Amino acid sequence: MDLATLWFWIVAALFVGYFILDGFDFGVGMTLPFLGKDDLDRRVLINTIGPVWDLNETWVIVAGACLFAAFPEWYATLFSGFYLALLLILLALILRGVSFEYRHQRPESRWKAWFDGMIIVGSAVPALLWGVAFANIVQGVPLDADHNYIGTFFDLLNPYALLGGVTTLLLFFTHGAVFISLKTAGDIRERARKLAVKSGVVTIVVAASFLVWTAFLAEFSVAYLVLAALAAVALIGAWLFNLRGAEGWSFSFMAATVALAVLALFTALFPDVMPASNDPANSLTIANASSSEYTLTVMSWTALVFLPLILLYQGWTYWVFRKRVSRASIQAATGAAPAGAAQSA
Repeated sequence: MDLATLWFWIVAALFVGYFILDGFDFGVGMTLPFLGKDDLDRRVLINTIGPVWDLNETWVIVAGACLFAAFPEWYATLFSGFYLALLLILLALILRGVSFEYRHQRPESRWKAWFDGMIIVGSAVPALLWGVAFANIVQGVPLDADHNYIGTFFDLLNPYALLGGVTTLLLFFTHGAVFISLKTAGDIRERARKLAVKSGVVTIVVAASFLVWTAFLAEFSVAYLVLAALAAVALIGAWLFNLRGAEGWSFSFMAATVALAVLALFTALFPDVMPASNDPANSLTIANASSSEYTLTVMSWTALVFLPLILLYQGWTYWVFRKRVSRASIQAATGAAPAGAAQSA
């Protein structure tokens, strides 16, 4: 395997990490109107991701940086062609981050309701648009001979891409509901589990439709079919474990579903990185979109040193904030000096 191909799969792995971790973040945000009966419930929900949501987002920053350095042509075409969609994602992420920090600064219910609304929107918009963007990449977009995108924003909102967006929206919603049942205690834990059971049924149907459609685009590649089938099995397994109240196993299988689905999409894409739907000769491939051998070599040594450190730091963070969150723990933290997860409420 040459370095360009290696970095294609490293970029895929970084997006796998991002969608697993920020995926449940988005899901938690989207469940606020379904599980947050009162302000204390909403504080419990937000505190499940309070200590880790910003750390989870570093994965997309690292993925974007690697994309820029390893595949500058791909990065340029993607960020210029999908400019409006990516801008909307960025604005939504900013809204969400600001809301986490400001909703607890004043006690008025109207003030908190505004920021809760922005958390919901800031979670749903990226969950939808990431699916739309990746579906378009796999399906292919019109490119000119210089690899510039020649379509419009509305061309990106085609039926296949919208189905991809709805799939990621539902997948992350269910992923978040399962995470809440894993991280909370008391009545909200049981309500989250039941919500994940209901949303899981819809997610299975929609995700299966998207994977089957993608199989036609990938011309029934054996590697894609295997990964897609494993993703479907993992999703059904996550639903069954959740039905039995085994939240840990359910969350693990949801994470496996996200990982296998993303890898299936990258497999369907390979060896292209941005297929041209109007003329295959205009497609961006791993070969014509990658940086020089020297750049990729420097990047490889840098990743070898720093990637393990990032993984260790993230693992340590999850270990420190591993305890379940409950209404009682929030009330206790309010009575004492705010600390740890409670700072986000």
